[in-house]
Amino acid sequence: MSKKVLGVIPARFASTRFPGKPLALIGSKPMIEWTYLHSKKAKSLNELVVATDNEKIRDVVLTFGGKVAMTREDHETGTDRIIEVATQFPEYDVIVNIQGDEPGIEPELIDGVVDLKLKHSDWEMTTAAVRFGEAEDPTDPNRVKVVFDQLSRANYFSRSPIPASFKKKADCFRHLGIYGYERNFLLNYNTLPASDWEAVESLEQLRALQNGNTIGIFLANKANLGVDSPRDLELVIEEFRKKGWI
Repeated sequence: MSKKVLGVIPARFASTRFPGKPLALIGSKPMIEWTYLHSKKAKSLNELVVATDNEKIRDVVLTFGGKVAMTREDHETGTDRIIEVATQFPEYDVIVNIQGDEPGIEPELIDGVVDLKLKHSDWEMTTAAVRFGEAEDPTDPNRVKVVFDQLSRANYFSRSPIPASFKKKADCFRHLGIYGYERNFLLNYNTLPASDWEAVESLEQLRALQNGNTIGIFLANKANLGVDSPRDLELVIEEFRKKGWI
């Protein structure tokens, strides 16, 4: 029997750096609608919902025809919110966490992460990475790096450049914030022992890795523009205009 896949787009209104970000307009549509529409094109998803604790976001999503899962306001992490949604949809075997602030996300990225997870049912998680471009700075701590083995299994994630290039320039890969979870693993995620790696790097996925779980890496061709600030939003609007979307 084939596994059923649920896509979840977390959307918080109370962002410290950019309040109301999911409802910021790109052309005539709010950001969350663009993310939803592009994610909906992924062939691997059986269902797609927006997870939010905000009634304004809920109403906007329902207005454009999307589905919503309301969650509690007191979640400490994005993973906690995804776990709550997973409990609301018990019939799904794989849960995909899709970033709500990537309005230009390509459905092929979602499909790649899901397909890798379905191919390796014994892997607890899958995520994605892309090779750093010439103009990008691998020393930027906000650009998380990942190294992985020949079987596409993550060895480590870091805010520092890895591997270090002492003798020759090494390929450096940037982590992309999308995750596919095996359902039972996700529901028990918070029972994993605390991780020194997670505390040092401030990267939640390192808890899974340090506790001996496998995180598969789908290698993407390119990264989508994420929106962390109003300036990022301007760049996305410019890109959408070039593509003729707005």
